Parts: sequence; C-alpha cells; structure tokens
Amino acid sequence: MKELIWLVPLLPLVGFLLISLGKSYFSKSLAGIIASAMVFGSFVISLGVFFDVLNGDGKHTTVTLFEWIATADFHVNIAFLVDSLTSIMLLIITGVGFLIHLYSMGYMHDDEGYAKFFSYLNLFVFFMLLLVLGDNYLVMFAGWEGVGLASYLLIGFWFKNQPYNDAAKKAFIVNRIGDLGFILGIFLIYTTFGTIQYSGVFGGALNFTENDPTIVAITLLLFVGAMGKSAQIPLYTWLPDAMAGPTPVSALIHAATMVTAGVYMIARSNLLYSLSPDTLGFVAIIGGATAVFAATIGIFQNDIKKVLAYSTVSQLGYMFLALGVGAFTGGVFHLITHAFFKALLFLGAGSVIHAMGGEQDIRKMGGLKKYVPITYMTFLVGTIAISGIPPFSGFFSKDEILAHAFQVNPIFWVLGVLGSMMTTFYMFRLFYLTFMGTFRGTEDQKNHLHESPKTMTIPLVVLAVLAIIAGFIGIPHVLGGNHWLEHFLAPVFKQSEIYAHGHKLTHSTEYVLMGVTVTITILMILFARNKFVSKGFVPADDSVKQGFIPRLLANKYYVDEFYNAIIVKPLNGLASFSYKFLELKGVDAIVNGVGKFVVFISGQARKLQTGNTGFYIFAMVIGILVILALNLFNK
Repeated sequence: MKELIWLVPLLPLVGFLLISLGKSYFSKSLAGIIASAMVFGSFVISLGVFFDVLNGDGKHTTVTLFEWIATADFHVNIAFLVDSLTSIMLLIITGVGFLIHLYSMGYMHDDEGYAKFFSYLNLFVFFMLLLVLGDNYLVMFAGWEGVGLASYLLIGFWFKNQPYNDAAKKAFIVNRIGDLGFILGIFLIYTTFGTIQYSGVFGGALNFTENDPTIVAITLLLFVGAMGKSAQIPLYTWLPDAMAGPTPVSALIHAATMVTAGVYMIARSNLLYSLSPDTLGFVAIIGGATAVFAATIGIFQNDIKKVLAYSTVSQLGYMFLALGVGAFTGGVFHLITHAFFKALLFLGAGSVIHAMGGEQDIRKMGGLKKYVPITYMTFLVGTIAISGIPPFSGFFSKDEILAHAFQVNPIFWVLGVLGSMMTTFYMFRLFYLTFMGTFRGTEDQKNHLHESPKTMTIPLVVLAVLAIIAGFIGIPHVLGGNHWLEHFLAPVFKQSEIYAHGHKLTHSTEYVLMGVTVTITILMILFARNKFVSKGFVPADDSVKQGFIPRLLANKYYVDEFYNAIIVKPLNGLASFSYKFLELKGVDAIVNGVGKFVVFISGQARKLQTGNTGFYIFAMVIGILVILALNLFNK
C-alpha cells in the first residue's frame, strides 16, 4: 500500500475542491457524505500502510512525487516519508478525523454553512496529513502553515459574531510568532547541513558533539515554533479562545491534529534534541510548568469547553515534559491516548451543548445523566481515562511519562503529579456538575433535553472503546507487558538512545510511583464527589464572592490583560502615532505637496498661452536667438 501513499492527502484535497466548487449543486447531506467518504478512504489506505510498516523490516520508505524547487544549490522535492511514526500519525489523523466528520453531520445539520464547514474540515485534514508525511522540513512547514490557515477559517466559521472573528485572528497571529522561530530554524538547518531533508540533516548531526551551539540554536528555534502551535507558555493564550469555533472543530484542533503538530515535529527531530541536553531541559521545564499552570486555571472555569481547552494545554505540557526528559516514545504514546479521550470529551461536550440548546455553563446544567445516558457513559469513560485510572489508556501513557521524569529529575515528577492531581479534580468537577445532582437550567431547556442522534453517539461509543483499550499498546515491562509501541517506534528513536540521560528505575520504585499517583487520583475523585455531589456545591456566579485566589484563576491570571497592556496597546499607540504624524503629516504631506507644486507650476505656465499671434512670433524669435547664442557659445 506504500505506493498509494500519495492518495492519503489527495483524497481530502479532492473533497475540499469538490465541495467548494459544487456546493451550490449538492444537497446538505451529500456534501457531508463526500467529505466523510474522502477521509474514510484516506483512513483505509493509512491502515494498509500501517500493516505494511508493521510487517516490514523496520526501514523507512521515501516516495518522491515530483520536484518542487530546483536552483543551483537548493533542491526540494514533494516527497513523503513512510515509517512507523508516520503510520501512527496517519491512523490518528484520518481515524479520529473521520469520526469527527461523522459526528459533524449530526451536529451541524441545521447550520446554513454546512457544505462550507465540511470543505474546511477536508482542507484542514489535507494540510495536517501533508505536515506529517513530508520527508523534509519545507514540506512539513507547508503543512504547518496550511493547518494554521484552515484553523483560522474553522475557528472563525461563525464570522457574523465579531468575538469569534477576534478569536480566529488571535490564533492566527500568535501562531505566526512561533512560526517565525520555526522558519528561522529551517534557515539555520540549511546553512549548517546544506539540506533540509531529514535523512541528510540527521546524518550530518552525528558529526556534532552534545550541546554544540549551532545544534542548541536550531533546536531552540524549532521549539519556539512548537510552543506556538502546541500552545505552551507563553504562547498558549490563543487555544482557549479557539473554543469560539463549532465543537467538532475544537475536537479536531485540540485532540488529534493541529496542537500535536509541535509534539510530532520534536519527536521527528529527536536526534537533534538528543544532541542538545540543554534544550531538552528547557523543553521539560516549559512542559512541566505549562501542565501545572493550565491545570490551576482549569479548576475554576465554568464553561464546559473552556475547561477542556485548558485541559488540552495541560496535557500538551505533559507531552513536552516527556520529550524534555528524553521519553520520545512516552510523548508519542500520550499523544495517541490523548487523541482518543480528548476527542471523546470534546464531542461529549458537544452532545451536552446540543441537548441544552447551546448552553455551555456547567453551573446551569446538572442531572443530565438520565436524559443523555450514552453521552453520560462515554463522557465518564473519557474522564476516567484522562485522570489516569488503570486500566484505562491515560494511566499507561501518564505513568510512562512520570516514571521517566522521576528518572531524570524528581522535581519534574512532582510537577507531573501536581498536574495529574488537579486534572483529576477539575475533570470530575466538570463531570459531577454536568451529569449528577438536580437540573439547574430553565424549564424550557428541561423540556427539550434529549440524547443526540446516532451520527453523534456512534463516534462517542467508538472513541470510548479506544480510550479504554489504547493503553494496552504500551503496557510496561514492570506490569508484565512488552511495550509494543516502544518496539514499533524503535527504528525512529534508536539513534537517540545512545544519548539517553538518567538512571534506570527498579521495579519496586516503579510500583511505588504507580501506587502514589493512583492513590492521589482516587483521593481527588472522592474529594470532588464529596464537594459537588454529597454537599451539592455549585460555584457562585460572581467570582468576586469567592476570594482573591479563585478570582485570579477564574480570570486566568489576567495574562490576556497583561499581554494587552504591554504589547497590544503600545503597538496600537505606535500605529496611531505613525498614522497621524508620519503617514498624514509626513508621507501624505510630501506626496500631496508634490502634486500641489506641479499644479501651481502648470498654472503659471498656462498663463503663457495668451492666444496672441504677435506674442507667439515674438517668443519664437527670442527662442531662435537663444538657440543660436548657445551654439555660438559652445563653439
């Protein structure tokens, strides 16, 4: 199936073009069917590619489609790299992407922009597939920028609402900051290695020593790109605002695809990062800090989608913590499990919002368990999985990250446990306030409560099953497994293993670490249940009444206000000054002055046109005399 790899990104692109050009002729349902069928076709081919890789000898395959750029010294092909990491990413993007397409057919059924929405979804999937398939950094960057464009279109899909447009612009601009670092990193890669193809770059990197300044600079610049795309401190503020898009968009962007692009990029560049322990330490610090920072904010959010948004930022922090401590397989493992349980949670939230007639405030919900039983059960599965309760998927991937963190530095382990503890609390807070207790909404909402249609519940059930079983691909040796995923990804990460740092943990230490995290998780669940179910506590509508700390966290540490004060307002002030003084009184004054001067001179010259023949003859004679005099003078 590897020879058909070009069809994987092509099918969604064809779907985008068909729907965009033919939406006036297609019925609503046909547009959704075409878009879903194209992504499903890509999934089928991706499945075939996966089995080819699985049954192969571990070697990668490069499929070159055509020459893209050819100059004297610079050559880039549109070529796809097929290996174990690529095959895993293809399955996640197309598999979860198809389920989100199917879900969207029910969720967006009454929207006037139905066909346009599906065309944008297909475009997004195409660019994401291009990002992970490219065999060089420039093709990756093309996909990288493409998903930025598509996410802008999807976040601002309901463009008649100005705050949604602002959220889309914010996502686009903040990502450009990170992308500047990424493209500078690519320039430095080419300057250093003379190529941007992975094989040439990684082969050349072996000639460098650890913490070589050039490698450190390259990895830091690439990580700046990852910080923007994957919403790490300080470039995380766009992601919670991206909740402005329809819920399926939130699931697509925040679960399996766009936000994990930075994780994939660093995992793909693992050899460069292994040669730069200083950068890895920085990555671990940023990841750990982001995991804890975002989790604290999530505790006091009351919008169901905002809670999940900050949860996504926190979970991405976990992935970067894993990468920073050299656990590349662990980072990819959590990327996989997160794709399933976070997509499940977002789609479950969409089902709740659908039942509530658009309401997103969990303080106005409650008691939904009996009205939406399928959503309730699947959401519970997602909540348990993200909390890390065995044997659900989140337990295995989180445990691997925490074990490696403890192995490198116990402080990283403490950060991970703190993040995990808060994750469990705010997720069960969300779950209990939404589904347990008595209904707190309006009577009209209560009369319209209903389970979502099958197009929405079937994806929920499938993702719930995956959220339960996905962890079994990485059962650690200490629990009697052989960690299949580690063996499968070994060809991608084998060169980095020789640079691994940290001491090996004994089985007894691993058991203790597991016991501590699971015990803390269970205690957090019981604490949340006691507070929100037994005592029936509901957060106050007015955060002022809750005290300084709750108000600080409910307002997200006022980071957006801080950025607005030190960056946005000064830049707007500079722009206003430049317009009023430099543009109007400077550039415009000069341009208009030249025009006025020409008009004045022409007005004066026009006075010579008197219409008097005698004057004209006199002027001609004077002109002839002047010419003769000049000729005589020149001789």
